[in-house]
Amino acid sequence: MIKSMTGFGRGETNSEISKINIEMKSVNHRYCEIVLRMPRSMNVLEDRIKRVIQQEIARGRVDVYINIIACGRNRATVKVDESLAASYMQAVKELKSKLPLTGEATVTELLQLPGVFSLEEPEEDIEQWWPQLKAALEQARAGLMDMRVKEGQLLAADIKERTGRINAFVDEIARRSPVVVEEYRERLRQRLHDLLESGTPDPARLDAEVVIFAERSSIAEEIVRLKSHLTQLGDCLELSAPVGRKLDFLLQELNREINTIASKASDLAINRTVVEVKSELEKVREQVQNIE
Repeated sequence: MIKSMTGFGRGETNSEISKINIEMKSVNHRYCEIVLRMPRSMNVLEDRIKRVIQQEIARGRVDVYINIIACGRNRATVKVDESLAASYMQAVKELKSKLPLTGEATVTELLQLPGVFSLEEPEEDIEQWWPQLKAALEQARAGLMDMRVKEGQLLAADIKERTGRINAFVDEIARRSPVVVEEYRERLRQRLHDLLESGTPDPARLDAEVVIFAERSSIAEEIVRLKSHLTQLGDCLELSAPVGRKLDFLLQELNREINTIASKASDLAINRTVVEVKSELEKVREQVQNIE
């Protein structure tokens, strides 16, 4: 079953050392582009994270948001630089001895002095994060893929319905094509009849002109190719592998064939049907832009 390139998934894991939240969303893109937003300390895991995502996703822009909350012994601690605080206090005493200053330095004021208090992050073993991070990543990816599959089913159903209409229009064109030649024969016969004084056109000349017209306006090959491309398009909708690019190519070929028919068929009814086919093909093309 085909897949859409649009989706969203969320994963969350908890352990005694951390809580990890991951959100993953994807949109249309020509290739597979993965954009990670995570703590800088996790950058060493970037390639591994991308490989996990690429196991299931071949096309689309995927934005991944990773949030890690450390717990227990991995929490940041407050560090007090006592020697620096003592130096500040000594400096205050020296200023008071030299200048007419009053008052005492308070703890609140010391807190505002740079370097007295600082947060100390514990040294992290990046490898300890990976099993938990991978589990959350796979959970988010599963949710994303589930949404992509469901939307893909809707896209496939719509495309099948539209290709059914296109097939019906092509059959209508195929039925009309021989009638066009016969109508041309009758118009040509009447024209020659009006031009000739005897009122009896030469049958050989008439047949020759009709044969030339039939060959020049024949759309039999285009009809066969249209039918073949439509069959291939329908087969692609049943595949589980990424088929977006192949569908896009088939649509280009379908448009090429229907444009050729429009240029060769000198018939108002056929041209009206061609317009209907092109309208449906454009709607299919819009849907294919969403397919992986």
